[in-house]
Parts: sequence; structure tokens; C-alpha cells
Amino acid sequence: MRVGILTSGGDGPGLNAVIRAAVLTGMVHHGLEFVGIRDGYRGLVDGDVRVLNRSSVRGISRIGGTILGTSRTNPYEGPNGGPDKIRETLDRLGIDAVMALGGEGTLAAANRLANDGLQVIGVPKTIDNDLDATDYTFGFDTAVQIATDAGDRLRTTGDSHMRCMVLEVMGRHVGWIALHTGIATGAHVTLIPEQPRSIEWICDYVQSVYDRRRAPLVVVSEGFKLEGMDEAHSHKGLDAFNRPRLGGIGELLAPMIEERTGIESRSTVLGHIQRGGAPSGADRVLATRFGLAAVDAIIDEAWGSMVALRGTDIVRVPMADALGDLKRVPEHRYREAEILFG
Repeated sequence: MRVGILTSGGDGPGLNAVIRAAVLTGMVHHGLEFVGIRDGYRGLVDGDVRVLNRSSVRGISRIGGTILGTSRTNPYEGPNGGPDKIRETLDRLGIDAVMALGGEGTLAAANRLANDGLQVIGVPKTIDNDLDATDYTFGFDTAVQIATDAGDRLRTTGDSHMRCMVLEVMGRHVGWIALHTGIATGAHVTLIPEQPRSIEWICDYVQSVYDRRRAPLVVVSEGFKLEGMDEAHSHKGLDAFNRPRLGGIGELLAPMIEERTGIESRSTVLGHIQRGGAPSGADRVLATRFGLAAVDAIIDEAWGSMVALRGTDIVRVPMADALGDLKRVPEHRYREAEILFG
């Protein structure tokens, strides 16, 4: 059997570890052949592939990004798109099955292709940790670690100048990165999309911290909305899926805090720094386990399924279970963090 592996959508630390684990276990223990499909679904549509063997995956688990490249191509668009054309391309290349690594958009396309009769297995990837049907996704731990390091550094410079430091992290419409970063850094206020708050509420915490001769640290998710805001702050246009590019809420909050409290305030937007660099040890391990489990799913011909983490076990779930709704931060998790605010 010949398997094509693709990575689609936003990159994330751990993708290469999945590729390495799948190729090594598939070749050594199951006699599979592998090709890498370049640039996500673009390569699937255009038939752009490269051979993957033991040599080509040697040592890549510690490398961030993806050796295959990625894109946000819709496999159902264009003259070579759609299940019939893709099936012809796969037959021409001798590819029997596809392993699709990606987030909600990638898995939605993979699920659709599986429903149209293609032999597809899904592997969940998102630094935002917002996919339903899996407890955690690889890339999340690395993003939190990078944000935590940034928060720790901001606290030292904030303490030196007695400034309020506002740290904006990724997450789109869920607050998992912000929540974990806030707890890890001991942030005085953590703001997430699931819990809108007023500027007065925020400033009360900031002022109380400052009054104790501490420099306030505010961690805010890019999708956070102040009470009264209909949509998350966006001034960067639309992405390839016509979704607003979020970012900038921290730069909006810092001057508002300074105006209301008189406390000098600065904002830092981490942005794509959270996606880059070497994956953490935890992400390398989870990604490797996903790669091993995905090969087992291919051997068992469990088409249309996705590997997932439940507790400490790797399981299979229908790809459809990961779609339709985001995995949001439940209120009780936010209340746990809120106990330590101020």
C-alpha cells in the first residue's frame, strides 16, 4: 500500500514528528510506502509529491513547521479539484490512502473526501486546542510554553518600571492558550473570548495590583471581546476562508487601561511566534503517538476516522465528531483561574 501524507492549514509544532513516526512504523512494521504531498491540498489536487523514506524523515521530530509545506487550498475548487479528479490523480500516482494532518478546515475537507469514497484518515493539529473530540492537540503545549516565557520576561521589565504589561496571545475564538498562559505566569487578569468583561472590571484588578506596589500583567486572547463589542477586534482584513484576521485587542486595551488608571501601560502581541520553533517534548510525544495510531487506522482501513487523545489513551473517532462546534473553555475552568486574579 502507498500512503500520501499532507499537512494543510496553519503550521504547528509537531507536524514533522507525526510524519516521522508514520513513515518509520509504516515502512518497518507494515511494509507501506509513503509519499509526501506538497503544500497541503494544493499538492493533492495538482499531484505534486515527493518520496518519503527513512532518510528523509531522519531527525525531523525536533524541527518546527512542516517539511511538506502547507496551504489553505480547497480541494473541491479549481479544474483539478473534486473527488473524481483527485481520485484520478491518486490512481496515476499509485496512492492508495491519504493521511491528512490539520485543523478544523483540513479535517472538514478530509471528511468530505472520505464521504465521497476516498480512503482518508485524519490527524488533528491546532495550537489553539479548539478541536472537539480530542482532549488535546499537539502544538498547544509549545504555544503555551512560548507565551509563558514571554509573560515571564514581561513581568521582569514591568516590575522594573511599574508598568502594566498586556500580553496578547493566539486562540481565535477560544481561550485555551490564554487560560493556561495566565495560570502559568501568575497573570493578574486573564481575558478569554468565552468570558466578555468590561474595561472597568479589568481596570479594578489592574489598580488593586498597582496599589500593592506590583506591576500588573494582563493576558488576553486575540478573540476576547469587551462587553458591548459585537465582534472580536480585527483590522487586518480576511484570511483565505473569508474569516476576519484577529489580532490587536491588546493594543486596544493598553491605552484604555492607561487612560482610566493613569498607570503606564504597554502591549505585546506574540502572533506567529507561538507557531514557530522547535516543539516541546510533550508535543513531540503526542505527535509521535498520533502518527503511530494513524498508521494502525490505515492498516485497519478505518477510513473517515481521526485519531484523538482521550485521557492518556489514543483512540479513533469519526472525523465528523471534531467538526461543527469548537471546544470552548468551560466556565468552571475560568472560575478556577479567576480565584487567583488581582
